[in-house]
This record gives sequence, C-alpha cells and structure tokens, in this order.
Amino acid sequence: MNTSNNVSDLNTTLSKVPQVTIAFWIIKICATTLGETGGDALSMTLNLGYAVSSLIFLGFFAVTLFAQVKAKRYHPAAYWAVVVATTTVGTTTSDYIDRTLGLGYVLASTGLLALVIITLLIWRASTGSIRVDHITDQKNEIFYWLTILVSNTLGTALGDFVATTSGLGFEGGALVFAALIAVVALLHYRSKMSVAVLFWSAYVLTRPLGATLGDTLTKPLAEGGLDLGRITSSLVIAFVMVILVVVTHRIKKDPLSA
Repeated sequence: MNTSNNVSDLNTTLSKVPQVTIAFWIIKICATTLGETGGDALSMTLNLGYAVSSLIFLGFFAVTLFAQVKAKRYHPAAYWAVVVATTTVGTTTSDYIDRTLGLGYVLASTGLLALVIITLLIWRASTGSIRVDHITDQKNEIFYWLTILVSNTLGTALGDFVATTSGLGFEGGALVFAALIAVVALLHYRSKMSVAVLFWSAYVLTRPLGATLGDTLTKPLAEGGLDLGRITSSLVIAFVMVILVVVTHRIKKDPLSA
C-alpha cells in the first residue's frame, strides 16, 4: 500500500478547486472570452450601461460564490460559474472605471495590479502560503476568489490598453498575450520560479487574451472585429465551455483514462 499516494488522492478529493492542467487553461480562456462578450452584451447591446450591468453581475457573483463556498468539495458547475461571474463583473467594472469614471486604461491597470499584489501579500501573511491547486478551508477560498475577481478586472483593462491605446488592434493584442502566456508556461517547465507567482501571472494574462478574442469576435468590421454579435457569440462560447467542462470531468472520473 502506497501511503503517500493515498494521502495525495485524499487531498485532491477534498480540494474545492480543479487541478491545474492544460484543460483548465483552455476552459479558463473560454470563460474570460465569455466574460467579455457577455459583459458587453448586457452593458452595450442591451444598453443597460456599465454601472447597472456591474450591479447585476455582482449579484450573479454573490449567488454563485455562496454556492461554491457552501459546497464540501469541487463541483465543476459551481466552480466555473463563479469564474464566469468574475469575468463578467471584471468586464463591466473595468469599463466603468476606465470610461465612466475617466481613469483611463493605464491608471486603472496600475491600480488594479497593485491591488492584486496587495491581496496576495495579505493572503500569504494571513495563511502562511498561497495555494492555487489545493483549497480546503474557507479562509484560503475567500482569498482565492478575491484574487481572481481583482485579476479578471485588471485583465480587462490590460486588454483594452494593448488593443486600443497601443494601436495593436484586437488580433494583435491577442497574439501579444498568447505569447506572454507561452513565456510563463516555458518558465514553469524550465525554471524554479514560484508556482504561485507563475499561476497568477498566467491567470491575469488569460483575461486580456479572452478580452481581445471576445472583441475580435464581436466588434464591427470597421473596428477590426468580425461583427458576429455579442449575444450569439456568448451563447456559442458558453455551449463550448459546458461541453469542455463535462468532458474533462468525465475523463477524470473514468478509471480507464488514468
């Protein structure tokens, strides 16, 4: 009997977050793209505005987070619902800060980046470590989701800055962030950098990647987009994401796949 393997399996079972795999990152990018198209659908297509849309998505975030925190272990539907909620909240809140309040992309990005770092420092000081793939207690889980909420808001501002202010466009911005994620992946496999630092770096970068991909799909042709429609794009991305979550969860549960 291998005691260490049994302990590892138990820890994985008790954890309320999924293992960080390639499938995790693919689903995360789908979620961030959905956050962009879904957030814009409410604030722009339905013309509810950034403030009202942010309040609606904050309500959605509160409901999904409550279900996730009350759960005893990892449930794919609950977990990814919260992720989508943070991306939609991040989209409309960032747009409200950047455009309605007039802070601009640079100032907003700088402030949000500082907030992400502060949250991580407080998390480490409060719990002694920053866990990203093994969350079993409520304190770590609250810090985990707070960091995700802020990082997804930061990612929206970064995506808009690179795509519009820098003049690279949506497709150019997507390529930049994809390249940066590739660098983080390379560092993960080839360096001894902190796993937590690399995880949150990739997590932040997947948000602007999703934002630029979402804008590429939905912006008018004159602005460099494909003009596919925000609501239609959101529904298609949501469908793809659900399929990916279901398939990966079933593969994980199937003993023959190990």
